[in-house]
Amino acid sequence: MDWFTNINWQAGFSAGRFFWIEWHFWKVIGWMGTLVFSSRFIVQWLATEKRKRVVVPSAFWWLSLIGTMLLLSYAIFRRDSVFIFSYAFAWIPYIRNLIIHRRHKKAHLECPACEVMCPPQSNFCFACGAQLESHDAAS
Repeated sequence: MDWFTNINWQAGFSAGRFFWIEWHFWKVIGWMGTLVFSSRFIVQWLATEKRKRVVVPSAFWWLSLIGTMLLLSYAIFRRDSVFIFSYAFAWIPYIRNLIIHRRHKKAHLECPACEVMCPPQSNFCFACGAQLESHDAAS
């Protein structure tokens, strides 16, 4: 336990340091990017537990996109070519998945009786049996 008593605690919490990390605007951006990007795990885990099947909600892709942009901006500030290349193109599948998610959600039909979202091309609501109006007929 001698190592614990020999830690210079004052140096870790003075002169702009917190836990021995020197903080500035770009350091905060980098940490925020890491926290946002890492929080995707919790969002995906909770959504999967709620539905009892593997689910990737749109919040997962939004957190991925925001975290990637924050980390990319930090990497550019640091001028670290490996770090920049790691995040330079990672946003492309996130945008694509958000587009696919939006199209998929838009294609579903809402039951006028029970307000449940039914699969595209359904004629009847799977929850209550009410007849559904297709997107083509509504247009």
